[in-house]
Amino acid sequence: MAEVLVLIDHAEGRITKPAAEALTLARRLGAPGAVVFGAQASVVDDVQSYGAERLYLVGVPSGESPSPADRARTLASLVSEREPALVLIPTASDGNEVGARLAVLVRSGIVTDAVDLVSEDGVPVAVKSVLAGGFTTTARVTRGTPIVTVKPNSVTPDKASGACTSTDIALVTGHTRDVTLVSRERRAVSERPDLTEAAVVVAGGRGTGGDFAAVERLADALGGAVGASRAAVDAGWYPHACQVGQTGKVVSPQLYIANGISGAIQHRAGMQTSKLIVAVNKDVEAPIFDLADFGVVGDLHTVLPATIDGIAARGSA
Repeated sequence: MAEVLVLIDHAEGRITKPAAEALTLARRLGAPGAVVFGAQASVVDDVQSYGAERLYLVGVPSGESPSPADRARTLASLVSEREPALVLIPTASDGNEVGARLAVLVRSGIVTDAVDLVSEDGVPVAVKSVLAGGFTTTARVTRGTPIVTVKPNSVTPDKASGACTSTDIALVTGHTRDVTLVSRERRAVSERPDLTEAAVVVAGGRGTGGDFAAVERLADALGGAVGASRAAVDAGWYPHACQVGQTGKVVSPQLYIANGISGAIQHRAGMQTSKLIVAVNKDVEAPIFDLADFGVVGDLHTVLPATIDGIAARGSA
């Protein structure tokens, strides 16, 4: 069975949900070979539990995080040695940059933001959702080893048991002349899930009036992440890192709750592949209702507190 290399993202001793999804997709097309940079024992256990048949452990100096360029160089060396049928990279974090650099190094093509993978006559084919989610297309790489980045929340992670062999490989480094790291700031740790990985996203827009308290409380009650429309972000009401939309992050959770968001096409492009969409808006003519599975016409500052109280009452029942 052909080998499928999968770049594994991990944090705090666990692989990320997008990495688990990529391993699940890899098993459809071949034998998953997981590439892990600076892994802890718990990360190795996670990788094995999702069916990796081979594990490539890349040695990384303690406390260091390899640059996208160095990760691409290391993967390129491994691709040259192993000649895999496919390389899968989670889109989350800087996956698209790593994938693009890798494609250049191995003189191949890349398909970004795939939502599924199929095999046609033994050739990997990526399924994409394009044009603001209005169309589904397929794409394949016609030269070299296919590089595919996978959009988070595209598939349900599925565990699988099996034997796994481990190989230590060296980190390949090099000089990148056009980029100089001038400073580094550690990102503040939040108890909420990452926006692109969350199963539930509660978002606020212009209708919040800048008060995201109820949006945050509902997200916490549901164990979800908080998102924001571009209007709310541009107004300075919420961080740019939380923007959902064409110029922000693309999410595809099981549940998306849009509060005070009109539903402009730019915002819809970032969330309309969500499995279930609920909209809360005072304007019955808001375009978001055309997309929503369930809609509530009302003031979010009244609707959300009542919803939170209802969730709390069910939890205590």
